[in-house]
Amino acid sequence: MDGSIAATSSADLTAFFTNMIGTLAVILVLAAFISGSELTSKFFGSKTSWKYSLFVGVLGGVFGIYGTMTGLELNGAIISVRDIGPMLAGFTGGPLGGLLAGVIAGVHRYFVGSRDSTTAQLVTYACIIATVCIGVMCGILSRKFRERLKKPWWAFLIGVVMEIFHLSLFLLIVKPFDTALGVVKAIFLPFILVNAAGFTLMITMIVYLEKQRAIALERSRLKTELEVATVIQRSLLPPITKDYPNRSEIEIAASMDPAKEVGGDFYDVFFADKDRLAFVIADVSGKGIPAALFMATSKTTIQNCVRDYPSLSEAIEIANDSLCRNNTAQMFVTAWIGVLDIPSGDLTFICAGHNPPVLLSNGTAEFIKRRSGFVLAGMEGMKYREQTVTLKKGDRFFLYTDGVTEAENSRHELFGEERLVSCLAHASAKTPDEILSDVKTAIRAHVGGAEQFDDITMLCISYQGAE
Repeated sequence: MDGSIAATSSADLTAFFTNMIGTLAVILVLAAFISGSELTSKFFGSKTSWKYSLFVGVLGGVFGIYGTMTGLELNGAIISVRDIGPMLAGFTGGPLGGLLAGVIAGVHRYFVGSRDSTTAQLVTYACIIATVCIGVMCGILSRKFRERLKKPWWAFLIGVVMEIFHLSLFLLIVKPFDTALGVVKAIFLPFILVNAAGFTLMITMIVYLEKQRAIALERSRLKTELEVATVIQRSLLPPITKDYPNRSEIEIAASMDPAKEVGGDFYDVFFADKDRLAFVIADVSGKGIPAALFMATSKTTIQNCVRDYPSLSEAIEIANDSLCRNNTAQMFVTAWIGVLDIPSGDLTFICAGHNPPVLLSNGTAEFIKRRSGFVLAGMEGMKYREQTVTLKKGDRFFLYTDGVTEAENSRHELFGEERLVSCLAHASAKTPDEILSDVKTAIRAHVGGAEQFDDITMLCISYQGAE
């Protein structure tokens, strides 16, 4: 190496660094924009298709051209980040993408290269061959070791190896050797570091965007599944309408507002036989999909047992044992189950760790607080004692889950039993629909805009039977 080359390399080292980093920054921004866009996959399909490989090959070639155009010349060599384009194309589009990017960038390099001397021609050929080979090699490595390449230190190592290969090929091809060696000594530090760091940043950015896109797709899929689950869960509840249950002695209203898309609360109303109406309100531990699945199992099990066994206590004991045997998730259910003999008004019920219902009678509202049994699905072999209350004509029976009394406002004050009774005391002569509407209005007034974390489920029955 002669003195002029040494002087040039020392004076322009900072300029090489600055110029290459500036060019790299532009390429990174463009690559981030394109990688983050959904247009690529929409127009060119999956990343394994040949169309996608062609697309990233052209894109990598364009990046390579831009790298050459913004590079600095030193003794016929253009010092640039041209290799970044083929390296990126090889990583994302495989050997085909890397080859195409290398050819495009190489062809452009041929036409902008100086051919005034044999040395200048050799420099051009060395750069073209190196660029094409690097694109293909990165494509092959990506196919075989893609997961490893996603790690930053692996990407940096591969980048260093590719640029060492480029400079080694330059030394082998360019003559005279002293000139080639002088150029390499002048540029090897910024050339290797910036290109390797650029390749690492590219890989890191692509991996990050891929993860974000996968997360977005997963969220979209879950949202769709939750919407379907919501519809399915709603369909499991009895379709209570104005005419249901088509008995003049009974009027029913019910509502369920899950804290999430799906919840663990449920209610059920069905005939155990011609004159016995059964109704259930329950709250499964937990929230979301697991609670909804256990809710469906619990609802079906309780309904089948109540219909199959004339004794309510026996039916609930069998239902509890069945839920315990299939309870791999170790969930449990609080429930209030009642069977109303419509002609007489006798209501037989079992409380399994659930909130006490409210009886609205003769203008008063009071809790029916009796001894409660253990929650369902908590332990096999539990015994449940039947209890009774007789409804009179005009009585209303209000059942709810703890989401009602535990609704919080911004000061973390609960709606509570006192507010519930106060609200119901003024609604004893109203229809079940009106009663539920009044309670909902009172809860909304209490909580304001505070977010709720529990399902709110209510069931109200008006008895117009025996005197």
